[in-house]
Amino acid sequence: MIITPAARWTSRLWLAAGFLFLYLPIIALVVYSFTDSPVPNVWAGFSLRWYDKLVGDEDIRHALFLSLQIAAASATGSVVLGTLAALTLERHPRFRGRTLFSGMINAPLVMPEVIVGLSLLLMLVSMQRLFGVPERGLVTIWLGHMLVGMAYATVVIAARLRDLNPQFEEAAQDLGARPLQVFFLVTLPMIAQSLLAAWLLTFTLSLDDVVMSAFLSGPGSTTLPLVIFSRARLGLDPTVNALATVVIVVVAVFVVVSSYMIALREKRLQQEQKAAMKAAG
Repeated sequence: MIITPAARWTSRLWLAAGFLFLYLPIIALVVYSFTDSPVPNVWAGFSLRWYDKLVGDEDIRHALFLSLQIAAASATGSVVLGTLAALTLERHPRFRGRTLFSGMINAPLVMPEVIVGLSLLLMLVSMQRLFGVPERGLVTIWLGHMLVGMAYATVVIAARLRDLNPQFEEAAQDLGARPLQVFFLVTLPMIAQSLLAAWLLTFTLSLDDVVMSAFLSGPGSTTLPLVIFSRARLGLDPTVNALATVVIVVVAVFVVVSSYMIALREKRLQQEQKAAMKAAG
């Protein structure tokens, strides 16, 4: 197939338009975080006043710390449960109830989040009436986020397990390794990249969740998205722009470093696999 210069330039223009559509609002948000105007989208000269105000905003700092706590705990729990679920589905393809189990894992992916949040709220309220626990707060938000995050983590990890060469695990078993040793010494290092990817994905999903947090939060457990959403009703100031800029910078640095580490690990793993195949051959 011959690609003409006109088609090439057209595709480049569409690509550039797509990137502008995605990233221009973020760039504008960062720029307006340095404005001296109290209106978020009006430029009135360069100023750092909103970053100074952000440092002194106790509500935002408390909400951010709470959101980071929940996101880290939710991502960790989601990866652990997602790994177990993925191993069950991929390493034991035939067992009674597999279809039901798979459907329950995938349900949060297709179920509207408002339905999931309402269902969890009703269940937790019933449990609190019967047993007195749990009270709505950090734990209930963590449970809700982990329920949704586990589904995403399972999909990511299962895809990696599906692409693994089973000969490495079989070779370890032939050499006398027990199933637990095979998992920790062979399987786990080969799926480490997918575990990190699943952790980052579920961390992000938890950090910016609004619907689930609104249903499951209680007094003193307001997450950052809920604080921003409540302030948006009264009118935002560039403090939110400053907060978003800090989050964007931190996330960008973390993603770049993580991607670099994953690429190095993948390259080293491929080299080790090639060396092992040559030695076996």
